[in-house]
Amino acid sequence: MSTAPPRTPGDLTFRDARPDDVPELAALIQAAYRGGDGVERGWTTEADILGGQRIDADGIRDVMARDDSRLVTVTGAADDGIVSCFQLERRGDTAYFGLFAVRPGLQGGGVGRVVIAEAERLAHREWGVVAMEMTVISLRNDLISWYERRGYRRTGELSPFPYGNERFGLPRRPDLVFERLVKPLG
Repeated sequence: MSTAPPRTPGDLTFRDARPDDVPELAALIQAAYRGGDGVERGWTTEADILGGQRIDADGIRDVMARDDSRLVTVTGAADDGIVSCFQLERRGDTAYFGLFAVRPGLQGGGVGRVVIAEAERLAHREWGVVAMEMTVISLRNDLISWYERRGYRRTGELSPFPYGNERFGLPRRPDLVFERLVKPLG
């Protein structure tokens, strides 16, 4: 593994995910969102509020197969595999940003800033969208603050967490809801 995290777009390579990436993507996303046995936890972990899986291989394949959706992998300059990923989904004149994961050992070093900026650039350039939106569990104040520093704004629009559907995790609290965040592009 490389010792210094990539900090510029030139240090990273972005490409659409391929079917053979699915196992590595599932492991990356699980590590970033839930941590786990023997897995380093990054600052973005949800392990304190959710257990179980974040997404499974079938869920990743579903994202890859959707019309108007891209799952993008990010690799570093060294041969250290996939270091980040994200989903873009076109929704009219807006792009949805999801499944954003950065390898826990690289979190806090600037990779996320570079990746989200590239995601915004791709969505605006390739689809001509005027805004990027996402949903974040409303209790994730540190994460929401990080997005706000990147220009995203809380909308106050809430949607329910899918309680009872273990495919999205095992809630450790009864008060989970998603909040929509939006950023104008271009």
